[in-house]
Amino acid sequence: MTHSVRSELHRHVAFPLGALLACLALPLAADDAKVASTLRELGGIVAEVGGAVTKVAFKDCSKLGDAEFRHIGQLKSLKSLTLYGKCHGLTDETIVHLAGLTALEELGTDGIQVTDAGLKHLAALPNLRSASFFHIAFPDKGFSGEGFEAFKTLPKLERLTVAGTPFNDKGMAAVAGLAQLKEFRTWHTFQTQAGNEHLLKLTGLRTLMLGQRLRQYGGKPNGLSIDDSTIATLAKMKSLESLSLDEVRLTHAGLVQLKALPELKRLTLQRADISEADIAKLRADLPNVTIEWKPLTDAERKGLEGLLKQ
Repeated sequence: MTHSVRSELHRHVAFPLGALLACLALPLAADDAKVASTLRELGGIVAEVGGAVTKVAFKDCSKLGDAEFRHIGQLKSLKSLTLYGKCHGLTDETIVHLAGLTALEELGTDGIQVTDAGLKHLAALPNLRSASFFHIAFPDKGFSGEGFEAFKTLPKLERLTVAGTPFNDKGMAAVAGLAQLKEFRTWHTFQTQAGNEHLLKLTGLRTLMLGQRLRQYGGKPNGLSIDDSTIATLAKMKSLESLSLDEVRLTHAGLVQLKALPELKRLTLQRADISEADIAKLRADLPNVTIEWKPLTDAERKGLEGLLKQ
């Protein structure tokens, strides 16, 4: 075949191929544009790059149902999805629509009504780096969080938040199996002191935010999930660089055990009942650690007293 023949053949073949690729891209952009319009009408904030939707955020998800989650699941370039504000329409039946969001890196949810079994559908998101679950399955006391075990298959997942939910010690054990985590935040759950022990398996964890458990009513004793005895456990987590504790009553005698953490750089004590004298001593004992703390307000003290009742 001569050069001129090859050139002529290339000219005729290359153009249709390029046109074909362009045509294939058009439906995707058109579909994204249609979905973006629909989501904006429902109050969503939508960001696009080159005609493809990359970010969707809702402050109020109460109007979202099966059809809307189907639409969101079609956004193949979506990297960030925030579903806040009573997202009760996201259930075991509808969460399956999100399993195809393979580009998704950040997921934030509030109030989704998904069971432990339903969580497995999110294990199909290979690029997920950060996930937060506020009030998941609340107030369903059948939810434990053990479904998070499925997240072992998410190699890039580094940040996980679970709060305001019946998540308990079974859930803590499941999270402890996520060796890829660098940051874990949890508060207002049904975990116990025993559940905290599971965290020792997270040998690569750098940031931990641990808040007080929810009070359970029904006449049974309701032990605290964080007190001075908890610090002995946390002092074994040698990889920690940042530690935050919320809604707690602590002393210098407990907190000074954190001297055993060689990488600790920041300690944040939020709504913490501890004396100024103890904080002063702690700062002297941990000179290389930035300690953030401020005295309780009267309202904070009253709220803390109620939460810490056993």
